Amino acid sequence: MKARAAIFTGLNEPLVIDEIDVDGPKAGEVLVKLEATGLCHTEIWYMEGGDTQTLAPAILGHEGGGVVQEVGPGVTTLQPGDHVVPLYIAECGECEDCTSGKTNLCSALDDTYMDGVMPDGTTRLRWNGQDLRHFMGTSTFAEYTVVPEVALAKVRKDAPLDRVCLFGCGIPTGVGAVLYTAKVQPGDTVAVFGCGPIGLNVVQGAKIAGAGMIIAVDLQEARLESAKLFGATHTVNALELGGSGTEAVKELTGGGVDFAFEATGVPAVMRQAFESTRYGWGKCVLIGVAKTGLDVSITPRMLIAGRSLTGTAFGGTKGRTQVPQMVDWYMDGKLKVDELITRFISLEDVNDAFAEMHENRAFRFVVRY
Repeated sequence: MKARAAIFTGLNEPLVIDEIDVDGPKAGEVLVKLEATGLCHTEIWYMEGGDTQTLAPAILGHEGGGVVQEVGPGVTTLQPGDHVVPLYIAECGECEDCTSGKTNLCSALDDTYMDGVMPDGTTRLRWNGQDLRHFMGTSTFAEYTVVPEVALAKVRKDAPLDRVCLFGCGIPTGVGAVLYTAKVQPGDTVAVFGCGPIGLNVVQGAKIAGAGMIIAVDLQEARLESAKLFGATHTVNALELGGSGTEAVKELTGGGVDFAFEATGVPAVMRQAFESTRYGWGKCVLIGVAKTGLDVSITPRMLIAGRSLTGTAFGGTKGRTQVPQMVDWYMDGKLKVDELITRFISLEDVNDAFAEMHENRAFRFVVRY
């Protein structure tokens, strides 16, 4: 079938808006008609060469909300009409990772995921007769996409898909980092370094967890004001402190926080976040994705003193199991979603929207198809 799409053709090139062909699903696959997709900084990172390899031409996008149109042979958990969120981390429930109980990662799609193709090694997307690569197994920058069954979360039908799409990345990544990776407990102290869309979701995750003090750290006063709306109890403008909020966090907490979260992808900020944790038990969780080739350096004695440093992917969230629950939280008023959206746009406006995001002048744009 035909579909309008935003096509990635090469590094630092604007996305091309054009019509593509989308094949039907094969065994274990699902054809989804997308109603909306969010724009995430991950695409900016990728389009500027942040990954170890860049595949083009391709259909990017990984924050989608849509309706199942057709299922391939062997699909048993979904049917036409179901509302779904494509997941860039699958949950097959059967691989060693899924059954370990130790991680939200899943190895079911490992063999082909990084090559931008479906599990059988081929693509379902074409443009002017040329194969298009899939991206993160989701490719939501098109009106239609094909996704493996194990990488789709079924969600309630009364939840608006132009909000639900944000559960494909930003919300579970931030909220999950608090609840599932760090396991913050009531009364714990938390610092959030970077108050963009991910950081704001860390803030509201900390609020849900019952953290006693939630310190938001950023260079922009406007973002700090937004952090208050999401639950921050204290704010630190790092720009006014020479670019680092570490000492201010330690002063506010009398030595350091129980948990620090980094949501910028900047190695220097990763170190600042780590050094803001309390000796003996402080834990720092890295969420931001740094450009390939960059390193973060820390002082070994700070680890010896009992601090720990870890990372998280998708906030430790199991997509098919826990994303539907998070959507329920939104519908019950427990999670803020609407407040994350800067503006709804058309597909033709994606390049302008990414330009605004690149200059940190927006949180999330949502394309309505």
